[in-house]
Amino acid sequence: MRMDEFMKVLQTKLATQQPNYPDNAESILEVLFDAYNESSGFDNAAIKADFEELYQLMNGKPLKEIDEIIYVVCTLCRDHEKAGFIEGIKVGINLTKELNIS
Repeated sequence: MRMDEFMKVLQTKLATQQPNYPDNAESILEVLFDAYNESSGFDNAAIKADFEELYQLMNGKPLKEIDEIIYVVCTLCRDHEKAGFIEGIKVGINLTKELNIS
């Protein structure tokens, strides 16, 4: 995704959301991540292949158990991705300050 596309999605999200950090977000950085996540299309071939491998490893398990495992895996991945995104933005902000870029 190009930066201008991301900025458009972000502006639309911020224009339509109240400034009280929607969707249980605790900071504007989480709002940034949510906008990025909604517009980036994470279901690429590698991720699909990884999920296929996970499903193969769970072959024979009851559907309820598979669903419970997948929910935990997806939640864990999203939480780590969000933390990485937020920390990356913070590093970028600090680098900009150190380099005196405006």
